Amino acid sequence: MPAAPREIAEAFYEAFAARDAKTMGALYADDARFEDPVFGQLDARQARFMWRLLAGRATDLAVSYTIEAADETTARVAWTAGYTFSQTGRAVVNNVSARLVCRDGLIIDHKDTFSFWRWSRQALGLPGLLLGWTPFLKAKVSARARGSIGLG
Repeated sequence: MPAAPREIAEAFYEAFAARDAKTMGALYADDARFEDPVFGQLDARQARFMWRLLAGRATDLAVSYTIEAADETTARVAWTAGYTFSQTGRAVVNNVSARLVCRDGLIIDHKDTFSFWRWSRQALGLPGLLLGWTPFLKAKVSARARGSIGLG
């Protein structure tokens, strides 16, 4: 198991690129937290399940990443996912900034940030273009995403 944040980040994103949700999940501490603009805040169990669903559903996922910085506790990663959004069949290229805080060789806090409006324009088309900046659409998409992992 990797120990330093840079190694943990590399292992995580290599597993993501290989759609290996089991390895991704094993890199989270049991008390870990995850957050992103679509799913919101998740605990470790929910994050593991989310990755399992996303990796399992992906048919054309392409992931690339760059470790931008790493120290004794944190890795900052720029990563890109290219895929077809299953609900609309639209192509998406999502550019994400991640911060992974690690303890004892595991991720304890993982926060992904990206432009929800840019993502929604690609994934949803015209509704995303017109409404992707609104809290209404973001809440609707988030509720649907959370529902897909049993968080209704």
